[in-house]
Amino acid sequence: MTDLMEAGLEEAIAHEFLAWRDSSPVEKITEQMEREGIHTVSLNEDGYPHLLKEITDPPHTLFVRGALPHAEQPSLAVVGTRACSTYGRRACEEIVAPLARQGMVIVSGLALGIDGYAHQAAIDSNGLTVAVLGSGVDRRHVSPSSHRDLSEEIIFRGGSVISEYPPGFLPTNYSFPARNRIIAGLSLGTLVVEAPEDSGALITARCALDYNREVFAIPHPINSLSGVGPNNLIKMGARPVTSAMDITDALNLKNLKDIVDNRKALPSSHTEAKILSTLSREPKHVDAIIKHTGLDSPVVMSTLTLMEMKGKVKNIGGMMYISA
Repeated sequence: MTDLMEAGLEEAIAHEFLAWRDSSPVEKITEQMEREGIHTVSLNEDGYPHLLKEITDPPHTLFVRGALPHAEQPSLAVVGTRACSTYGRRACEEIVAPLARQGMVIVSGLALGIDGYAHQAAIDSNGLTVAVLGSGVDRRHVSPSSHRDLSEEIIFRGGSVISEYPPGFLPTNYSFPARNRIIAGLSLGTLVVEAPEDSGALITARCALDYNREVFAIPHPINSLSGVGPNNLIKMGARPVTSAMDITDALNLKNLKDIVDNRKALPSSHTEAKILSTLSREPKHVDAIIKHTGLDSPVVMSTLTLMEMKGKVKNIGGMMYISA
């Protein structure tokens, strides 16, 4: 207990961790991670998100199911209330969709309401999205359970579901507020779509301010109780947002699509070119790659390994690959 608290954990969280550890042997967790394609990335490793590394309290280790975005791909946190209005939902979709289409990664918390609509809008726009959980990322413990299918779709479309908590970890009163710092830390800025005065979404906005990141807010009618949070943020200096362009302008990403396209991998051989031509953001099994390219299996496997080392493709588990 003392070691955990000296490492920075609050006493209550340390108790929760010890209780979980006693009921979850390491061997069982390792087996589950292999079975579900869960991998880890730690603070001192190259694959750790560079924006998250810059915050004052980054998680030591991330548990990841799916593929983390390319290190240089711009990202935006989109958060809001679970009990959102029709106005909030439409505003969320109208802002997120064009950003996702242009290549901005949408980061949110998989919660009901605005979070879910943000993830879905990104997927529907053929974009990438990352869900940050306050629970384990294994299928059984994705929370809320009603969004388990959404989490699978996020991964299938080339995104990821991540957490600082190991597989099997149940959400607690402490883990959800703690994950909000990760949502803010992964992103260039945070957009608060709709939130009452006491909404947890405002915790994410405060984290973004603490990390010197941009805070955006969608204006609401003055008599809207669920719009008090964004309206107050605007009064305190947050940037009001009425279109996707407001965000790209503020982040100096006016040519966002060009920026993303210019970062796409270029083949360094005829074999790489053939493989890249078959890949997209939708996962493709190695057998399908072999069939479509007409290349020998050993050639495809060795080339994919080299391309993954170069950051040109990503293996998201189960011998499924996407373009990086």
